[in-house]
Amino acid sequence: MTCSTEETAFQAQVERHFRWNFAVNVLEGACFWFGITFAAPATIMPLYVSHLTNSRVLIGLISTITGAGWYLPQLLTANYVEQLPVKKRMVINVGFFSERLPFLFMAVSAFVLATNSPALALTAFFFTLIWLMLGAGAIAVAWQEMVAKVIPVTHRGRLLGIANFGGTAMGILGAALSAAILARYPFPTSFGFCFALAFVFIMLSWLFLALTREPPLCSYKPTISVGEYWRCLPLVLHRDSNFASYLLTRVMTMLGRMGVGFVTVYAVERWQLSDSQAGLYTTVILVGQAIANLAFGALADRRGHKLVLEISLSLSAICMLGALLAPTPGWMYVVFAGIGALTASDILSSIGIVMEFTGPDDRPTYLGLANTIPGLFAAIAPMIGGWIASRIGYGAVFLMATLPSFTAWAILHWMVREPRNSAAYS
Repeated sequence: MTCSTEETAFQAQVERHFRWNFAVNVLEGACFWFGITFAAPATIMPLYVSHLTNSRVLIGLISTITGAGWYLPQLLTANYVEQLPVKKRMVINVGFFSERLPFLFMAVSAFVLATNSPALALTAFFFTLIWLMLGAGAIAVAWQEMVAKVIPVTHRGRLLGIANFGGTAMGILGAALSAAILARYPFPTSFGFCFALAFVFIMLSWLFLALTREPPLCSYKPTISVGEYWRCLPLVLHRDSNFASYLLTRVMTMLGRMGVGFVTVYAVERWQLSDSQAGLYTTVILVGQAIANLAFGALADRRGHKLVLEISLSLSAICMLGALLAPTPGWMYVVFAGIGALTASDILSSIGIVMEFTGPDDRPTYLGLANTIPGLFAAIAPMIGGWIASRIGYGAVFLMATLPSFTAWAILHWMVREPRNSAAYS
């Protein structure tokens, strides 16, 4: 395909295909999040692992891998992505093997290994989870840049909000189905069915993603070596102090999420709940997530993503305190609804705000920095949480998680300027 070097020609193609791209990406996002419901990292995965081991550190490792695997590889691929006229090819070709097939292997290992070889099943699960999350992280910058190219800034919040709403709204049905599967079938058959359903709908999302019409756009930046690229990264932060302050908020945000991955297991252990009850908590998360996606998507387009992230940080601290103080299992429904809302707002606006700090030539680098640097702390935080939970208890984890969330809110509110008010975004 010939590169379109004229900005006006590129924008004309974006406008011509806008409705189509908006529609197929909404369908892609809806199917993706629906599929994830059946293998939810906050509920289903920790519950599966808790059947294979009683190690709280290993349960916390799920959150570590989920966060670090998504975040860490992004800066490694940013220089390469900047040079690609069409980002979609990387998203589709690499994503099939790196982000879709692992769910099939996860299902197979649950069916075949979990009953007679729990240690081997545990090893297979973590190997597959690492494969999945590193693979997702490897194509994340290309996917985000593709979305930024084909969707104008005035509609990105609604795109992500509606897509995630569709997925989570259908996911409410999926969570109810997951709860029914967990109640009807014994371990590990129940989890095998859940992981298999995740694979089916994740593959359907891949088919919609392949339908995106992305016009080519050449980068005007000169091609540089990997070593030279890495040496230039500190200059980006030195030159853009506003973005550097934003990165600090993301680091503190990750530390504040150290307790989220333990809330389900905490509730199950504290009140001796069944697996099906834990499945209902997934439903509540999705209700909160669905409502929040619609509300925050529209709010982000009108008022900017910074405000949405401030709300997300407030919810994070409130949910941790709520889990700690909940007197009965019923109160946990409010906590899980809050977790759903903070998840929606964080996913939507942590992606959207970075797209507005700079223009297309530098955007992959900004996306990589905004995810990889905090990702280092996303890898550490749940392990710290697991260590604290093993020695002091889950309550201490939830209490300690509130401080970095409040700190992140303060930095974001007072030190970060809304990037949309500058002329850099596009």
